Amino acid sequence: MPNLRSNPEGVSPPIASGYAHAVRVELGDVTMLYVSGQLPLDEDGSLVGAGDVAAQAHQVFQNLHVILAANGASFADVVKVDTFVTDLAGLPSLREVRRGYLGDEPPASTLVEVAGLVHPEALLEVDLVAAVHRG
Repeated sequence: MPNLRSNPEGVSPPIASGYAHAVRVELGDVTMLYVSGQLPLDEDGSLVGAGDVAAQAHQVFQNLHVILAANGASFADVVKVDTFVTDLAGLPSLREVRRGYLGDEPPASTLVEVAGLVHPEALLEVDLVAAVHRG
């Protein structure tokens, strides 16, 4: 069972050592894709949308899109999303952006309010799991 780690072009390199943006696990006819938490950073590692939940959410979901695509997956393959926010007041904006990427039939989800994230100006971080059926 090979584990394939990746840090695709088009997203910021990991901001710390010790993790990959994505790990694929091949299990028979299914590839499980585990995507690390994505911050609102552009491919150069610069924060996008300081103080703007919607702008940050768009960047986070765009990063997730790039990572999914680089691993042969799409948002249609996503089975679980975990979202960490620093302020629940931004939920309406976040939900609107999220719906644009995940559609009206979203996967299983968890939402957690946290005191802060690794980047002090980040308002959210999102990780996910996808199951890609092959064959």
